[in-house]
Amino acid sequence: MERDIRGAAMVGQLTEVSPWEAELILNLRLWQDGVRGQDHVWNSYARVFGPQEGRAQLDVFEQLLWVIEANMIRPLVRHGVACRCIGSDEAVFANMVRFASDGELHEASLIATLMVRPAHAEHVALLAGEVGTATRELARGHNAARDGLKNAPFTMH
Repeated sequence: MERDIRGAAMVGQLTEVSPWEAELILNLRLWQDGVRGQDHVWNSYARVFGPQEGRAQLDVFEQLLWVIEANMIRPLVRHGVACRCIGSDEAVFANMVRFASDGELHEASLIATLMVRPAHAEHVALLAGEVGTATRELARGHNAARDGLKNAPFTMH
C-alpha cells in the first residue's frame, strides 16, 4: 500500500508543464480509465492525424502502455481524469517520454527502469520517443483548432 501512496504523491500541477506534457498525462489517465476514455483518446488522435495516421499513432501509444504494463515493477498510480495535480508516477512517465522524444534515449531508458524491468527499458524508451513526437503534434493540432474556433465567425439561427 505504501508504494501506491508514493506513486500518487503530488509533484506538480498540469498547468505547470507544457501543453503537450499535460496532453500526454491526460491521455494516460483517459486510457487507463476504460473504454470511454480510450474512445476519447482515439477521437483526439483521429481529429488531428486523420483516421489512418491516427490509428497508427494510437497503436504506438497503446503498445507503449502495454509493454509498460506487461513488464512493470509495480502498478503505476495515476490521478483522476479531472484532477489538476500530477502524481509522481505520471511525472516519471512524462519525463521519460520528454527525454525520449528529445533524442535522449539513454536518459529515457534509465528513467524507464523506474517503471519496468531493465531488460525492457530500451524498448520502452524507443516507443516513448515516438509517442512524445506524436503527442507534441497532437497538442499543436488541438491548439490550432482552439485558435480557429476563437477566430471563426459564429452566427445564431
